[in-house]
Amino acid sequence: MKLLVRHQTIYRYAASAGRVAMRLKLMPVDTPVQQVLEWQVSVNDAPITGFRPNSHGEMEAIWIRHDRLDHAVIVAEGLVDTRESHGVVGHMPSRVDLRYFLRDTHLTRASAGIAALARDLPERDGPLATLHALSAAVSDAVQYRAGVTTSRTTAAEAFTLGAGVCQDHAQVFIAAARTLGVPARYVSGYLLAGEGDALHETHGWAEAWVPNLGWIGFDPSNRVCVTERYLRLASGLDADDAAPIRGSVTVAGDIWIDADVRIAQAEDGVEERQLQRQQQQSTPPPDPTG
Repeated sequence: MKLLVRHQTIYRYAASAGRVAMRLKLMPVDTPVQQVLEWQVSVNDAPITGFRPNSHGEMEAIWIRHDRLDHAVIVAEGLVDTRESHGVVGHMPSRVDLRYFLRDTHLTRASAGIAALARDLPERDGPLATLHALSAAVSDAVQYRAGVTTSRTTAAEAFTLGAGVCQDHAQVFIAAARTLGVPARYVSGYLLAGEGDALHETHGWAEAWVPNLGWIGFDPSNRVCVTERYLRLASGLDADDAAPIRGSVTVAGDIWIDADVRIAQAEDGVEERQLQRQQQQSTPPPDPTG
């Protein structure tokens, strides 16, 4: 399946920023289940060409401006060919030991309740079956509900609340998997939603390591393993580590952020300029004076 993506993020500053630095993880790479056909990233219409592979085998770049800046428009767009593998991502180039993905972070530290959820899973025939059962248990324990958590909500907090969004589902799954001794990581990317659905933001899910198979993608929010409708962007120990954009800014006053993702199946005849026009019409830049 060929997926056409346009991901636009607008930062606007009430007072001109004196220095802006951003780490960009907006360049997907080829994996056993996806091939990047075309892709480019720009900031304020200037192409970003400094992407380099990190230790995970994924691409990232640093963008820095030291002069006065009142806005930054980051656009990532391109075409990626994905294939169905029933969740099996397999083996990818990496210089990171698998034991690294057993490490807790503030966002993924397992509470007693999460540890009990993992410990109380029914006996299964092998690690893959156990992980499928874990994904279903997380879906049952944490109901999908938008607006009740934030990017700073931990797995333990979301589990206690019993509600959250894709980030929370993925991080609860990761925390539980690590208590079972299974390396697990957070993945950020894009999802082509079902007919009639509209997802205008990045998506998050989890990958867990299964011997002889490699990495397997689990999406507890949608109760599935990842399919050809998923486009993988970056990974990390948690959602913050895998964030497509992270930055720091020296500025006095408020910062407005507006992000929007448009994704379509290329065979549908959707042109990139149509995605761009839709995006510009539906997500006008925030007005600092309003």
